[in-house]
Amino acid sequence: MLHGSCHCGALTVALDTARPPADLPVRVCGCGFCLRHRPTYTTDPAGHVTLRATGEGDLVRYRFGLRLADFLICRTCGVFIAALEPGEPGRAVVNLAVLERAAELTGEPTRFTAYDSEDAAARTARRARSWTPATLVVGG
Repeated sequence: MLHGSCHCGALTVALDTARPPADLPVRVCGCGFCLRHRPTYTTDPAGHVTLRATGEGDLVRYRFGLRLADFLICRTCGVFIAALEPGEPGRAVVNLAVLERAAELTGEPTRFTAYDSEDAAARTARRARSWTPATLVVGG
């Protein structure tokens, strides 16, 4: 289990994976959001990630492009923790910068260009193959 949070702790991440951190992929995206924020991501399609917000007021959900995923940002400290595509199941990629054990993810980053040529169906299918099943819990 890998844990993490935004700077103030209002948003948390718990990535449940059977893989050791050194075996998890490290990815860099080339979309406009990622070029500005420069996150690196990890995923495990066989795992599960639970994203938590202490309350809806602590969470900023930013959508752009095809508007299929919420980029989850803490309203208080401004830290971006994950991108979440809602659904059954939801799917997410986690920003390595928020993980307590991020230094253990030692793989060479795989770089991707922007996915501007994808339509909604292709994007959802790609995420179903490569993103981590996810749950977002707000409050409680």
